[in-house]
Amino acid sequence: MPVQRRSAERLARILDACAQLIEEAGYERLSTREVAVRAGVPIGSVYRFFSGKRAMAAALAHRNLDRYAERVAARLAQRPDLDAHGAVDAVLDAYIAMRRTEPGFALVDFGVPAAPRDAAPDASPDRNGDRDGDHDGDGNAGRDGDEHGVNHLVAERIRGLLGGYLHHPSGEVLRRKVLVAVEATDALLRLAFRAGPPGDPELIDETRALLHAYLAPVLRG
Repeated sequence: MPVQRRSAERLARILDACAQLIEEAGYERLSTREVAVRAGVPIGSVYRFFSGKRAMAAALAHRNLDRYAERVAARLAQRPDLDAHGAVDAVLDAYIAMRRTEPGFALVDFGVPAAPRDAAPDASPDRNGDRDGDHDGDGNAGRDGDEHGVNHLVAERIRGLLGGYLHHPSGEVLRRKVLVAVEATDALLRLAFRAGPPGDPELIDETRALLHAYLAPVLRG
């Protein structure tokens, strides 16, 4: 097996193990050593890819976004005849499906969970001997890149995926509308899934109605 392929498969096992452990015990209790054991790789292999658990969770978040985009793209490719509401549904349903089925997605969807506000920066080994400092470089707690930065990234990906449905896809007004839709959906679905999967169906329906009313009018009909 070529070295590059082995490396990619090892990385995938590490991220799969990271997602499973986040699902089982939460992000705060995540340990790079436990990830190595679950993945069946030496601890050195984990540190070959990541400096600590925050970097590992950030890579998981990026993989989640890529997989989400793949789901939406596949749905749109299968149904090129979708109307505006159908295109909006494809974007929303892909996220809901991942929230319900992907291990760890409830805590690490497209960004790393915020560190406790009163925690001090710590890059020293944890109780298991891991270099698992859980803060950004400036010592501030936050989601990977900060929550609003993550939502900007998600909005741009969605805008690109919906390019075939959008009027003037490079316009600033449209960019703002997609971002507002992402921010509102993020807040509403956090509320809908607060009690865990499968989410409050009435709140999910309200989220869908909001997107149909706000975003669908700027898509082709």
